[in-house]
Amino acid sequence: MPDRPDIPLNALRSFEVAARQGSFTRAAIELRVTQAAVSHQISRLEDAMGLVLFHRTPSGLKLTDAGQALFPVMERGLDDIARMLDRVTGGQPSEVLNIGAVTTFAACWLIPRLEAFAKDHPGITLRLSTNNNRVEIAREGLDAAIRFGRGHWPGIEAHHVMDAPMSPLCAPEMNLRTPADLRGQRLLRSYRADEWPTWLAQAGEPCPPLTGPMLDSSVAMADLAAEGFGVALLPVPMFERQIQSGRLKRPFTTAVTLGSYWLTTPRDRRMTPALNALLEWMREA
Repeated sequence: MPDRPDIPLNALRSFEVAARQGSFTRAAIELRVTQAAVSHQISRLEDAMGLVLFHRTPSGLKLTDAGQALFPVMERGLDDIARMLDRVTGGQPSEVLNIGAVTTFAACWLIPRLEAFAKDHPGITLRLSTNNNRVEIAREGLDAAIRFGRGHWPGIEAHHVMDAPMSPLCAPEMNLRTPADLRGQRLLRSYRADEWPTWLAQAGEPCPPLTGPMLDSSVAMADLAAEGFGVALLPVPMFERQIQSGRLKRPFTTAVTLGSYWLTTPRDRRMTPALNALLEWMREA
C-alpha cells in the first residue's frame, strides 16, 4: 500500500466542486461556505502540491493539465464514497442530475415524460434548464447537456439519443397536396440556412427565395405554423403530440435528417450511473 501523506480532504473536496462548477462562487454556494473560503482551500492545495490547478480567466476557471489529471480521479473517488455510504447505512441511493437541454427537446419531448422518468428512477432527481443549443457545461454547473447537431463539439463526448427527421408542418386547414404547392407560401425558417434547400431538393423542387421570418426556436415556429402564419420545417418526433391532436398537420412524407439529439459531457468527465440511466431511458422511451 502506498504511503499516504497528510491528505487535505477539505481542500480536495473544494477542488472537485470548483472544477465541476467552473466557478469559485458557485462552488461556495454548493459547499455553503464563502467564496474566500473556497479560494483559500484551493490555494492551500496548490501550495501543498507545488502545482497550479486552475487558470483564472475572464470567462471563468479553466483547469490546467495537472487539474485535468486530478479532477476525474477526485470525482470518481467521491462518487464511490457516496455510494458506499448509502450501502452501509441502508440509505436510498440517490443522485441529483443538473441537465441542460435545447428548448425544443425539453419542452416538446422531455418535460411531458418527466413523470414517467421519476417513476422508473425514483433515486434520481432531475434539475432541468433550457438553452438555445449554445451551452458551457462546466461553467454553468451542469452534469450534461442535450444538444441538437451532428455529434461533433470540441472537447465534448457525445452520446446519441435519437434522430430528428425534419418535414414541413402546417395548420390543418392549409391545403398542400404536393411540394409544388409550397410556392408562394411563407416558409418559416431557423438560423440554419441549409434546411429548406435540402428538404426541397429531396422533394424534387427548386428552393425559392427565403424571405419569411427567421426564428431561433422550433417551438415558436410550430406555434406560428399552427396559427396559419406559414409552413415550418420541424423535427417531426418533437411534435408528434401536436400532430396527433390535430393542431399541426404533416402534409408530406418526405423527410431529411440534418442532425440528431445527443447527450453531451466534457471529455474529461466519466458517465455516472445516473447519467447512464437517463441516457438509456431516453433511448428506450
